[in-house]
Amino acid sequence: MENPFTIKSYESKQQFCDREEELDLMLRNCLNKTDMTLISQRRMGKTGLILRLFDELKDTAPDIHTIYLDIFASRNIDDFIKLMAEAAMKSFQPKTSMGEKLLTFIKSLRPQLSFDVITGEPQLQIVYQTAHEKEYTLRGLFDFLDSQGEQIVIAIDEFQQIRDYPEQNMEALLRTYIQQMHNLTFIFCGSKKHLMADIFANEKKPFYSSTVFISLDKIPETSYSAFIVRLFNERQRSISDEALRFILDWTLRHTYYTQQLCHTIYANGSTDITLDDVKIACNQLMKQGEAVYLQYRQMLTDKQWNFLIAVAKEGNVRQITASAFLKKHKIGTPSVSRRIADALCDKGLLNDETDMNGTTYSVSDVFLSRWMERL
Repeated sequence: MENPFTIKSYESKQQFCDREEELDLMLRNCLNKTDMTLISQRRMGKTGLILRLFDELKDTAPDIHTIYLDIFASRNIDDFIKLMAEAAMKSFQPKTSMGEKLLTFIKSLRPQLSFDVITGEPQLQIVYQTAHEKEYTLRGLFDFLDSQGEQIVIAIDEFQQIRDYPEQNMEALLRTYIQQMHNLTFIFCGSKKHLMADIFANEKKPFYSSTVFISLDKIPETSYSAFIVRLFNERQRSISDEALRFILDWTLRHTYYTQQLCHTIYANGSTDITLDDVKIACNQLMKQGEAVYLQYRQMLTDKQWNFLIAVAKEGNVRQITASAFLKKHKIGTPSVSRRIADALCDKGLLNDETDMNGTTYSVSDVFLSRWMERL
């Protein structure tokens, strides 16, 4: 039978765990045309939640159309426009009325239109003469979608990437266009919390106070336990309570890593899953990732690598400048510790979670952290 623990993308609501409160809130916001900012660590399930929301909208509000684009790999406004147009074309099939109108509009931009030989999805290349033409095209695309008279929900993943664009006015440009739309609802998603907070919560920035915030945390243990047991049982497999507790503890209930471990356990074929079966799968995953982890070693300085190991061995660190932490792991001075932590956060290897009690640091990749604990 097909492996029920998905690790690539959203499959169905039967294979989607919990997030009921967040889903209900996002559904209400969509129905009321309220823009949202969705923030969480990477691989915590943002994309899956968005696609689950789109699935729910299809069932409960079929008149609302949806568009999803991930701009993580984009480098400038040209890439943004390209991804936006391609995502719209993917959402509105050519044989539909909306799809035909969209294709006519896209052709008016005189693009080079091709199709991916593997996926069959449309690929665009638009040539611009001036920066003004780019801005005009972006505005035109938003205006076209808005003018169709039907509500469209547009989710833009890894939105903080616009901060790396060479166009310094990108935030102001997008905010100016978006606030004039009547039928478009936006979901801005991001995994770098400090950047997303600065974009949407800094009163000096264009997007200040323009959305409602939704933050994804770990799925509750009881919900995740019931979900895992159900998926195994539905395929005539059982799992011991000891094995289940170990899975959720070892992966820290981080969505992607929990799914990946369960996916591996299922693939190994045991029908009565014990703690030994889980530990075998854990070792497999760490062994598979070892080549990548050793590449990280080549990318980092000795001090950065040792700092990452120190955080992994601690599990998480609240006071990276505390003398006990610095002495125990031979980090150096508080300023050195802070500088290393900032560099590792920028590289995406370290998470910094801030709450009322301060900031807690942890290794971003749970499997890497578990592998480093052994060093």
